[in-house]
Amino acid sequence: MTLGTMAVDHEMRVDFDKLRKERLEKSRAQMKKDGLGALLVFDRDNIRYITSTKLGPWADDKLNRYALLAEGHDPILFEIGSAVPTKRMLCPWLSDIRPSKNDMRGSMTPLLKANEKVIGEIYEILKAWNLDKAPIGVDMLTVPMMDAFMKFGMDVRDGQATMQEAQKIKTHEEIQLLEISAAMVDGAYYDVVEAIKPGIRENEVAAVMYKRLFELGAENVHNVNCISGDRAFPHPHDFSDRIIRPGDLVFLDIVNDYNGYKTCYYRTFCCGYPTQKQRDIYKKTYDWMYAAIEKIKPGVTTDEICRLWPTYKELGAKNEYETMALELGHGVGIAHWSKPVIGHQCSMEYPEVIEENMHFAVETYYGEDGDAARLEEQLVVTKDGCRVITKFPCAEPVACWKY
Repeated sequence: MTLGTMAVDHEMRVDFDKLRKERLEKSRAQMKKDGLGALLVFDRDNIRYITSTKLGPWADDKLNRYALLAEGHDPILFEIGSAVPTKRMLCPWLSDIRPSKNDMRGSMTPLLKANEKVIGEIYEILKAWNLDKAPIGVDMLTVPMMDAFMKFGMDVRDGQATMQEAQKIKTHEEIQLLEISAAMVDGAYYDVVEAIKPGIRENEVAAVMYKRLFELGAENVHNVNCISGDRAFPHPHDFSDRIIRPGDLVFLDIVNDYNGYKTCYYRTFCCGYPTQKQRDIYKKTYDWMYAAIEKIKPGVTTDEICRLWPTYKELGAKNEYETMALELGHGVGIAHWSKPVIGHQCSMEYPEVIEENMHFAVETYYGEDGDAARLEEQLVVTKDGCRVITKFPCAEPVACWKY
C-alpha cells in the first residue's frame, strides 16, 4: 500500500516514530545475539539505521560521522561541526549528540592523532560503563583506526555483519518506504519513454530520470545507469554521451533514495520497434527473471534460485566473477545492497534461506552481437510467495519512438 509522500496531520501514513524505535530495537537485539558489548558504526546507512539521522551525500565517504550503541545505553551520535546543534534542535529522539573528531579519511595531518582521539573517547565512554573489555563491533576501519583500537587494547569484531543481520527482515514501515521509492521510479520511467528518440544521448536520458525523481520527492538519486545499442554488450554499468540511434535497445538502472530507502530497478526499451532477434534476447532475460520470482517463497534456499540461471560457461565468460552482478538477487533497504545475495559466486556453496518480509531485487541480463537486455524487479517475500512492488510494464520491450 502506498499513500502520500509527505507526513500529514490528517492521516497516519508512514509511522516514523515506530520506524525509529523498531530499527534501534533490531540493532540492539542483533548486537546482543552476536555477543557484542557495543557497536561503533561509520557507514552512513548504519548510522541512519541506529540514530535516524543523515547529512548530505558530500559526507558519505569522509568517515567523519559515527555512532556508538552500547549495551544498556542510548545511542550517541558524533556529528560534523555546526550540524551538532542543528541535530540537537531537530532530532529530539537522540539524547546525546557530540562533535566528531576524525581526520576526514586521512586528509588531515597525522600529527593531530585524530584517530587516537576518536577511539580514546569511545574507550573512555565504554570504560565508564564497564564495557571497555567487551567485544565492540565496528563496520568500517582504516589502518590508523585499527592501530588506535590496538593501542587501547579493545576487542574489535565484525560490526558490519551484525548490521546486515539486523536489517535483513523489513518492518511494515520499511516496506512502505521501499514501495513509495519504487513508485517514484515507476513514474519517472514514463518520462524516459517519452524522451528516448534518435539523437538523444545516454547522459541526457539519465538527466531526465534525475530531474523527475527529484520532482517526485527523492532525497537523493544514488545512481542512474543508461546503456544503449552496441555499448550494452558487455554491460558497462554506467552511462556515457553515446548518441542513441534508431533500433537501439536502451536499458536503465535506477537507485532512487526516498527517506533513506533505495531502489534497484532496471528496464529495457527500444528506440523504435524491436527486431525478432532483440525480442528473443529480451525474452530470455525476462524468462530467467520470472523463473526465479515464481520460485521465491519462505524456506527456499538461494542455491535453488541460482540453478534457474545460466552459469558463466553458458554466458561465454572465463569464470563466475566475470559474470558478477549479471544474474543476481540482492537485498535492498536502507542500504542499496544487503542480505540476501543470490548469485553463483556465493549461493551454490553457501546458500541462505529466504524468509518472510525480506525485500530484495532480482535482476537478469543477456546479450549477443551488439544487443543486450537487462531487467529487474523488486519484491517482498510473503507468507506463501512474494509480491512484486516494481510496476512499470516489462513483459515486452517498450517501443519509445513510434515512427
